[in-house]
Amino acid sequence: MQVCPACGAEAPEAAKTCSACGARLHETTASFEPVAAPAPPESPAGIESGEAPMLVVRKGPDAGERFYLDRPRLTVGRNPASDIFLNDVTVSRSHAVIEVGPEGVTIEDAGSLNGTYVGDVRVDKATLKHGDLVQIGRFQLLFLEGGGA
Repeated sequence: MQVCPACGAEAPEAAKTCSACGARLHETTASFEPVAAPAPPESPAGIESGEAPMLVVRKGPDAGERFYLDRPRLTVGRNPASDIFLNDVTVSRSHAVIEVGPEGVTIEDAGSLNGTYVGDVRVDKATLKHGDLVQIGRFQLLFLEGGGA
């Protein structure tokens, strides 16, 4: 059974709309358990301290991939049009938004089903610090400030 996101009524898996309120039922994403960080991370080899802030995939699909945070606002999600495209069913199409400004880098959950975690804590919005681990679906991303933040 699936649950209507609008009213909470149960509906059969094959249903496209809720029989109680008529709301459209969305497909669900797979659930997961957040990955706990064993120890404070070190910068991966080849990362210069003068580079722009970035996220580096530590665990999950595409481990080692770098996402440079070189714009004031970046979208994160499973939608191929996202600035940071994370291709896995545990990631919502529109999962989070990252903002880079003079006060630092913030990440805000965009109403995702599985949530956004900084460290082991589920967050609605958080300011990232150098070395923070961000969990989005099966992806564990290491935040590096760089010299351009």
